[in-house]
Amino acid sequence: MARATSLDFARAELDAAGITGSGLRRAYGRCRELNARHGRTYFLATRLLRPAQRPAVHALYGFARWVDDLVDEPAPGATTADLAARLDEVERALKNAFDGLPPEEPVLVAVADAVRRLALDPALFSAFLRSMRMDLTVSGYATREDLYDYVHGSAEVIGLQMLPVLGTVTGRAEAAGPAAALGRAFQLTNFLRDVAEDLERGRVYLPADELAAAGVDRDRLQRCLRDRRADAAVRRALAEQVALTRAVYREAEPGVAMLQPASRPCVATAFDLYSRILDRIEAADHDVFAGRATVSRPRRAAVAGVALARVARVRVREALPGARR
Repeated sequence: MARATSLDFARAELDAAGITGSGLRRAYGRCRELNARHGRTYFLATRLLRPAQRPAVHALYGFARWVDDLVDEPAPGATTADLAARLDEVERALKNAFDGLPPEEPVLVAVADAVRRLALDPALFSAFLRSMRMDLTVSGYATREDLYDYVHGSAEVIGLQMLPVLGTVTGRAEAAGPAAALGRAFQLTNFLRDVAEDLERGRVYLPADELAAAGVDRDRLQRCLRDRRADAAVRRALAEQVALTRAVYREAEPGVAMLQPASRPCVATAFDLYSRILDRIEAADHDVFAGRATVSRPRRAAVAGVALARVARVRVREALPGARR
């Protein structure tokens, strides 16, 4: 028997979601490629969803990844004004797409279609683009409140966008708080893992007042970056940040049980794998300058294997006569 390829999976997902038309299918395929290339944890977790759910996830993630790259990986010689103008163009094109005017960019084609299918609030995308604009001019955040203002648009809205895809067994409003918290937890984890990388871009995504209370400022972080080693004060400060981030995961955790049973393994897997990044940071004694904290491929495979077994049990139950759907 011939082995299924990535292209076969992509076609099956689009067929299951009822996505037709060669141009629209290519647009979703572009988003799927972005997800597979840049979001290893997200892509792995997405494979645990029903095939019909996956294209919308790829479109939402693909849009976020594409816009983020416009800001973080600009063309050579691009100025802040150039990038701001490009984001303005994206927002105009996206608004036009929501109003029914077809965009040229494939990523926008796919995300506009997903928004229509899911009846998503366009304000979620305006909030995301606002945070991307902040990255052009804001290099640090004085307080956690300031940081969370940024995180709302950069991450919480992603959790809120996902709720219609995943489905809930509660009212969507009840699930919204934990969904936003999960997006926040993932983003805070990224910030801790990527302290060195963000510093190289001139940014610090940790509250300055909390760092200062631990005797840490930007200059101290820069020295650690130069030495490729965190000193004792920075380790203590990062340990406090890890503890605060774990509290956000606890806030988000009840939201998994609020999702439709078929969607829970996907989100539980992402929850598990991302929280293990914090484990890796702790195992390295919070030295995020010596190397990037990642979850090993065998560990990711093991977690995914457990989740696949859960998916299989859910689908067997759903197939039983009289099962509630």
